[in-house]
Amino acid sequence: MPAVSKGDGMRGLAVFISDIRNCKSKEAEIKRINKELANIRSKFKGDKALDGYSKKKYVCKLLFIFLLGHDIDFGHMEAVNLLSSNRYTEKQIGYLFISVLVNSNSELIRLINNAIKNDLASRNPTFMGLALHCIANVGSREMAEAFAGEIPKILVAGDTMDSVKQSAALCLLRLYRTSPDLVPMGDWTSRVVHLLNDQHLGVVTAATSLITTLAQKNPEEFKTSVSLAVSRLSRIVTSASTDLQDYTYYFVPAPWLSVKLLRLLQCYPPPEDPAVRGRLTECLETILNKAQEPPKSKKVQHSNAKNAVLFEAISLIIHHDSEPNLLVRACNQLGQFLQHRETNLRYLALESMCTLASSEFSHEAVKTHIETVINALKTERDVSVRQRAVDLLYAMCDRSNAQQIVAEMLSYLETADYSIREEIVLKVAILAEKYAVDYTWYVDTILNLIRIAGDYVSEEVWYRVIQIVINRDDVQGYAAKTVFEALQAPACHENLVKVGGYILGEFGNLIAGDPRSSPLIQFNLLHSKFHLCSVPTRALLLSTYIKFVNLFPEVKATIQDVLRSDSQLKNADVELQQRAVEYLRLSTVASTDILATVLEEMPPFPERESSILAKLKKKKGPSTVTDLEESKRERSIDVNGGPEPVPASTSAASTPSPSADLLGLGAVPPAPTGPPPSSGGGLLVDVFSDSASAVAPLAPGSEDNFARFVCKNNGVLFENQLLQIGLKSEFRQNLGRMFIFYGNKTSTQFLNFTPTLICADDLQGCSSVATKPVDPTVDGGAQVQQVVNIECVSDFTEAPVLNIQFRYGGTFQNVSVKLPITLNKFFQPTEMASQDFFQRWKQLSNPQQEVQNIFKAKHPMDTEITKAKIIGFGSALLEEVDPNPANFVGAGIIHTKTTQIGCLLRLEPNLQAQMYRLTLRTSKDTVSQRLCELLSEQF
Repeated sequence: MPAVSKGDGMRGLAVFISDIRNCKSKEAEIKRINKELANIRSKFKGDKALDGYSKKKYVCKLLFIFLLGHDIDFGHMEAVNLLSSNRYTEKQIGYLFISVLVNSNSELIRLINNAIKNDLASRNPTFMGLALHCIANVGSREMAEAFAGEIPKILVAGDTMDSVKQSAALCLLRLYRTSPDLVPMGDWTSRVVHLLNDQHLGVVTAATSLITTLAQKNPEEFKTSVSLAVSRLSRIVTSASTDLQDYTYYFVPAPWLSVKLLRLLQCYPPPEDPAVRGRLTECLETILNKAQEPPKSKKVQHSNAKNAVLFEAISLIIHHDSEPNLLVRACNQLGQFLQHRETNLRYLALESMCTLASSEFSHEAVKTHIETVINALKTERDVSVRQRAVDLLYAMCDRSNAQQIVAEMLSYLETADYSIREEIVLKVAILAEKYAVDYTWYVDTILNLIRIAGDYVSEEVWYRVIQIVINRDDVQGYAAKTVFEALQAPACHENLVKVGGYILGEFGNLIAGDPRSSPLIQFNLLHSKFHLCSVPTRALLLSTYIKFVNLFPEVKATIQDVLRSDSQLKNADVELQQRAVEYLRLSTVASTDILATVLEEMPPFPERESSILAKLKKKKGPSTVTDLEESKRERSIDVNGGPEPVPASTSAASTPSPSADLLGLGAVPPAPTGPPPSSGGGLLVDVFSDSASAVAPLAPGSEDNFARFVCKNNGVLFENQLLQIGLKSEFRQNLGRMFIFYGNKTSTQFLNFTPTLICADDLQGCSSVATKPVDPTVDGGAQVQQVVNIECVSDFTEAPVLNIQFRYGGTFQNVSVKLPITLNKFFQPTEMASQDFFQRWKQLSNPQQEVQNIFKAKHPMDTEITKAKIIGFGSALLEEVDPNPANFVGAGIIHTKTTQIGCLLRLEPNLQAQMYRLTLRTSKDTVSQRLCELLSEQF
């Protein structure tokens, strides 16, 4: 930078600043500023042309006034004129004024851009530096449009000076961050990579920052930077502090450049070239070795620089996750920091060890520090460090130490900061479920959790414990006994009342034989909490009471008295009033058999990922330690128990949404729990592929799910631990539209996600099915939608098969299910009078037009359910048509593209024999046969 001559001291500016500082009041300051502004305005408007020095001085005064907080509405043109000066100090003040005061919408921007272009073309390094600094400081989209194509050329030009290269690299980085779409990738990208070999470390440092940002968006363009970065890093870490004197900071050679190079390497997987990989390993080992050496200085700057390089090296080791020796060494090094006197080091060590705990190579090494982490949880003064200790305990937990870690977290929960209690509750609930070998321990843990921190136990937690108890027969009696004892405490949290009410309503009969927990005692215990609870909990307790009516007839009269009381029947809350009225009526008019059917025990819940884990991820945000669950689960264990598959009836299952009905109204039967069959074949390309090996056989339970959709259009078609497939359909005449929803239940992306609709040869001629493509990548926890348009050309028998193929965690997944597109979906109901029905019935009396089936009832013979299924099947339900009121008759028309087929049906139930006779008459024998097959499966 040129030296400033004596004449450039700007004495007038110094006097003005001195006057401002000597002002005794704000009014005096404003008066002095207004006087100066008037003087400057008169000078700018005067007839006498100002020289460069005067312009510079007055522009400087305006800049100072602006920085004091006063508006400046003139002087911009004079600042632009300074840009054309050949004197450094005048040009510098012009650029400074423009950087601070000129916005991107200014009318002067074109003049400014022209001045900048002239300076960039001048090849004067000082002027080029000023222009580049101005572009970076303004950083507007207009600047990017004007100079984004020019700056890369300056950066890679052979005759550009080192200081200008530094400025150009950082200026281009600034423009890329503000307007990435305006920075073109081109030939310069391959040349800018070679700046990592530049002799000037300042240029290398600036280029590394630029390449790291560009490589995050365009990794393929800059993959050659890996070998160069390793080479440069190797030279730095093996050099003595005296070799890089200008870039050595407190005996640490080039710490900022080392950190930037290590971050650049984290944009890529481990190098494939054995020589490069070996050299990188040597660099990382050298950094770890230097961390063990005694410090060369007692200054804090020395330890800060040294540790910055060390932690970035450990981050790279964790990112690569491929060298067991380095991972264990990194873990041991971090373990030494856990008891360091510096709080920041303890925090960083805990944070890094959370990530190390997810690696199969270092997990055991992390576990050796469990006592130190527990001690930190108890004694650490800084709440943020305690929170990281909780995260690390959660990450290092497995079957061998689960009970110890859960016990310590429960103990800490009693005195934990309020800000992290909810997170600890979620983590304890997840660990207790995930590693529960004995589910009595799980029940005890959750009840203890509610007792200690009931206010922080979300609905997801108590929903989850209820589902697990319902799905595991071996723990139901113990759970009922435990909650009964817990409810006897004088002060119970409301969440405990919810859990107790639900479990006793389902399984109170298992402990009713003990005189100490007789039905009446159970009821009185729950009812004693009733008036202390909120409306939703009271509603749940009323549902428990009606369950007691079914379980314990001896307390029916007592419960009816409660339901009949004014406090229930005339309750101000509509929900409570409605439940009381309906439950009272149900207990009065319903027979024992109907009560037993309506109030039967809850079926097992379907398998899916715990929503507690999803809630924890949402609370913590993306890219946190909770995201390591998936990798840990894949590494070693099943979610609930050993490596053997868990039956659906006894496995720990799903959590519904908070609005789900836990009493079973509208409950979904369990879905198949096994993993989808895997195939080694390639992904399907053709929609109607002939390759039998590429399509998996139908998933277990697919036929049952298919049958359930005959009489309904919406619901979950398939679900396992990875994927959920939901349907929403609408049909009108011979046309239909189906929305298929694919939900990723994991936290890991599905890659190459390819759903394919496969139609048999005879189906292709009878129906037209068109699908729209879906995104091949499905993010963790996300859902994508596919639209299927359907046209019924003529009657058909077979249903299309939906085949889904994708990659999950490196494993190929292949799932096939039958898509419920059946002939009855194109049914249009037809209302008919009794006379018209039997007249038409007689017209369809040819033997080939009638199909009859006599079959045993598979489900309870309930009149209302039967009516709903006939209506759901698509026909109109005709009332008071059949002479026998117990029979059901229906009528409708099947619409196809080529014809319309009238259909009549008659269903005759025999309650004594538990049999049905179904008769279908249509104008086409194949339609009669198919509709009879479909409808017979529903009863």
